[in-house]
Amino acid sequence: MSRIGRSPIAVPSKVDVKWTDKNFVTVKGPKGELSQQIDPELALKLEDGQLTVSRPSDSREHRSKHGLYRTLVNNMIVGVTTGYTKSLEIHGVGYRANKIGNNLVILVGYSHPIEVQPPAGVTFSVDGIDAATKATKISVSGIDKQLVGAVAAEIRRLRKPEPYKGKGIRYANEKIRRKAGKAGKVGGKKK
Repeated sequence: MSRIGRSPIAVPSKVDVKWTDKNFVTVKGPKGELSQQIDPELALKLEDGQLTVSRPSDSREHRSKHGLYRTLVNNMIVGVTTGYTKSLEIHGVGYRANKIGNNLVILVGYSHPIEVQPPAGVTFSVDGIDAATKATKISVSGIDKQLVGAVAAEIRRLRKPEPYKGKGIRYANEKIRRKAGKAGKVGGKKK
């Protein structure tokens, strides 16, 4: 029994949800428009500002898709109304980020700066202790949850946080498991 699949999706008055006979769902809202192909076997129904997704049978295949596609449609509705943001932090001496135009320029210990161009529908913002000298916080924003998460993961992949000093790019709420370094000589050499 899928509790996620059975729960209705609240559709705000400023959001317009439409779908074709083959379940190509289009959601328009104040922040933009998103579309997604839903499994044609699932049925969509909109009544009194509540969108429900129902499955034709209780087979394993239909049960597995029921909650997934309901969540994807809900993510589109939330995206066009409020949007999504992923926050990243840069830790390390001399590590920083700058925004030049729409692009993000990151300095994380390589011999060259890395420039990241945002895909359509994604914006970057940079702030930190002092924006002129050390910008260490990056925000990735957009209406598509999957795209925002993928871009944030690509930025984090440029310099993953290492376990000894914790240097690198990490998510804002991420905890790094630290390792102990070398113990060194204990007591010296005995003759």
